Amino acid sequence: MTETIDVFTQNSIRIRTDKGPIYIDPFHITESYNDAAFVLITHDHYDHYSPEDIEKVVGSDTILIVPERMLKKAGKVSDRFTKVVTVKPGEHYDVDGLEFDTVAAYNTLKPFHPRSAEWVGYILNIDGKRIYIAGDTDATKEAKAIKCDIALVPIGGTYTMDAKKAAEFINEIKPSVAIPVHYGELVGNPKDGDTFAENVKEPVKVEFKITFSGRVSNERNR
Repeated sequence: MTETIDVFTQNSIRIRTDKGPIYIDPFHITESYNDAAFVLITHDHYDHYSPEDIEKVVGSDTILIVPERMLKKAGKVSDRFTKVVTVKPGEHYDVDGLEFDTVAAYNTLKPFHPRSAEWVGYILNIDGKRIYIAGDTDATKEAKAIKCDIALVPIGGTYTMDAKKAAEFINEIKPSVAIPVHYGELVGNPKDGDTFAENVKEPVKVEFKITFSGRVSNERNR
């Protein structure tokens, strides 16, 4: 179910599809892929919106999708894309055959990701599965209301949920598979993944996709 999903670091995700690769928040990309069908950005912080890394994934016919309030900032790279689409939280979209919903992504008790910014997570409809990329968020009421098959959730703490809070959130929404992201480099540490897995209840399956110190962590699937 998750063999087409790659996580590079932080919230930098690639999903390989029949329509071409979809990149979400490309960051610390080490190769020049330049093959993206779509690039989706959750918000404008440097580890999520990185023009340098976008240059490494954008192809000859790529669509950029960004929160509405990011449109001006996205102007730095917009000329590299065939189309730029803006989105708001809580909406359904169909962009050139890519169907997805947006979910508000914000902090409830921290100042880093205000609700008023209208930043987003995405639920992508791919091959009959709903894949939720939460972005930088806490366990908000909007997030708790979603239904998905696969959830990629931040667990590093500081700016988002920590490992235990993220596990509580996953236990509430009950996807088939949970993949932890946004930990082990700029925030948190690799062991946060183990804490997350220990606190997620069956039948949810936890899969690790980020590589740490040469170890492919998705070999530690539980």
